[in-house]
Amino acid sequence: MAADVGLIAIGAGLAIGVSAIATAMAEKAIGAAAIGAMAEKEQLFGKGLILTVIPETIVIFGLVVAILIIGLAG
Repeated sequence: MAADVGLIAIGAGLAIGVSAIATAMAEKAIGAAAIGAMAEKEQLFGKGLILTVIPETIVIFGLVVAILIIGLAG
């Protein structure tokens, strides 16, 4: 029974960790492109900001999955 709890904890940690790494990689690419676009045209600030924030939903999905995984332990 204790091994099951440990595996559930590892699964929840992986759900958040992998989604956070994926978000960081996406935001790195989008942020660099947005800064380059804003350097040429300042009116693109709003669009660049929105496009930079969108990948954060990946971490929220990872958090939801982790909560669901932990809920299975109960």
